Amino acid sequence: MAGDAGRESRLWAEALRPAGERELEPVFSPLGEERYALGLETIYEGYLLHYGRPRLFAPADADTALLLGDYLYAHGLVRVAEVGPVEAVTDLAALISVCAQLRADGLPGDGEAWAATAATLGRGEQARLAWRSGTDAERALESHGRRVG
Repeated sequence: MAGDAGRESRLWAEALRPAGERELEPVFSPLGEERYALGLETIYEGYLLHYGRPRLFAPADADTALLLGDYLYAHGLVRVAEVGPVEAVTDLAALISVCAQLRADGLPGDGEAWAATAATLGRGEQARLAWRSGTDAERALESHGRRVG
């Protein structure tokens, strides 16, 4: 993800943290299918650029963070579309929208939405409603909490 972004734009390359300062541990992708991992973590890094502390990037200003976050959202959706059904892309678009609304309203629940979506990606709303959190999800939520507060 970081290498692709850096090759795509000099601005993104300048925003990369030094290699030794990057946090490489995935957060929500371990909850779902491996084929979605890179796309999901790419979108999550975009989310962190908008609302938290990113793992791979340290943009110089808020405008660059917003643009880079949008870039990563788009690239993550492309990556998911390449390996999964259109329903997976629809699920992630809905996740981005719901989380933006929660953030705008100052409400909790974005981590739980991320966990449920990651675990049920491409399987629809019924699967998300039936999903129950476990130990792996709790670890992901703790990690998420440290990044978005």
